Amino acid sequence: MIVAKQVADLITAARALIAVYLVWSGIARGSDSLTLIAWVMIANWTGDILDGRIARRSRVQYRTWIGEKDLEVDMVISIGLLIYMQQAGFVNIWSISIYLLLWGVYFLRHGGIPSSLGMLFQAPIYGWFIWVALHDAPQAGWAIIIFIGCAVALTWPHFPNVMVPRFLRGLRSKQNK
Repeated sequence: MIVAKQVADLITAARALIAVYLVWSGIARGSDSLTLIAWVMIANWTGDILDGRIARRSRVQYRTWIGEKDLEVDMVISIGLLIYMQQAGFVNIWSISIYLLLWGVYFLRHGGIPSSLGMLFQAPIYGWFIWVALHDAPQAGWAIIIFIGCAVALTWPHFPNVMVPRFLRGLRSKQNK
């Protein structure tokens, strides 16, 4: 019998494959695929919202390897998006090399990736992508903005009461070390 946790894990695993598609799309189609990539990212973010909610609602509560790797999946997708943007000509190789090197050194020196800093790692990548989409594919860019607004509204109690405090606590704990 399939339980909700397995469905959540399947969504997370499927999301991991998006990173491969992003890189391939950047290499094979370049900037011509920007609108499609915007919709792929909306699908990814939808899956990210759903996998967590489904896992938390599972009647059978246990930890799984893929469930524990949700942040890493998110980060791999953001790196895939960064590579897409580089291959499509939206960001230069030196910028992403320096960005990844600095974060890589930080994570290695601190022995891992705390969730708050994992989120902070992704934010500039997604911010730049949204700006690119708004500039070069405005309808797709606005679709992203509308999606984000709807996602925040639909998850409203969870977002300000859980996500924001968790993020800020994580930053403070890293600052105190």
